[in-house]
Amino acid sequence: MGTTDSSTFVTTRWTRVLAARGGSDASRVALSELCSSYYGPVVAFLAHTGCGDDEPREVAHDFFARLLARDELAGVDPARGRFRSYLLGALKHFAANRRVRAAREKRGGDAEHQPLTTGTDTGTELPIAAGAPCLEQVFDREWAVAIVERALAVLADEAASADTSEQFAVLKAWLSFGDIPGLQSDAAVRLGINEGAVKVAVHRLRKRFREVVRAEVAQTVPAGDDVEAELHHLVEALALQPAG
Repeated sequence: MGTTDSSTFVTTRWTRVLAARGGSDASRVALSELCSSYYGPVVAFLAHTGCGDDEPREVAHDFFARLLARDELAGVDPARGRFRSYLLGALKHFAANRRVRAAREKRGGDAEHQPLTTGTDTGTELPIAAGAPCLEQVFDREWAVAIVERALAVLADEAASADTSEQFAVLKAWLSFGDIPGLQSDAAVRLGINEGAVKVAVHRLRKRFREVVRAEVAQTVPAGDDVEAELHHLVEALALQPAG
């Protein structure tokens, strides 16, 4: 697999979605790809809104089905808005509608469907249990974790293609956040190379990892938008404590 440089993405997946506003097959495919990539953050969010142990995944499937079945992008301004903000805004509205519908069904009435998104992640408050983590923080941390996991999967595929999977398995510890990877001298012994070669390999792996993460983030913002700001947000989100 060749080097993935974010500068090569003149048109990102999210830009293609916004340009067509959901009105073309290509746009819907691009939106479907983005949604499937970030299924985890949606499930984590729903798990903190009162869903049972198994229900968040079922509700997440319903959410994505509704999102992909309708032209819910009509209210999104193509000149602004990142996919992360769009998805969180749509999810908050979906969860709020679901809560209202459940309450009305208990009273024997039906809830009127509201559009899933207003193009922003603000404006919809959802009650959560006392002591529960902030829903936005839950979503953002899982979003960041999903991006990191996707980047690691790309590196694993590249290592497999280059027949360096064993080296990647040992050195990927130096890509972790918060964990202590161990001694590079120990890695050298495990790989049968000298410590200097390990230092060079770790440096190259970290550089490639940053490139892949940046490319993944670039796919979720409009073309020309500030990728650096989104990367900064990702690092801050990873520093948040995992939801309990």
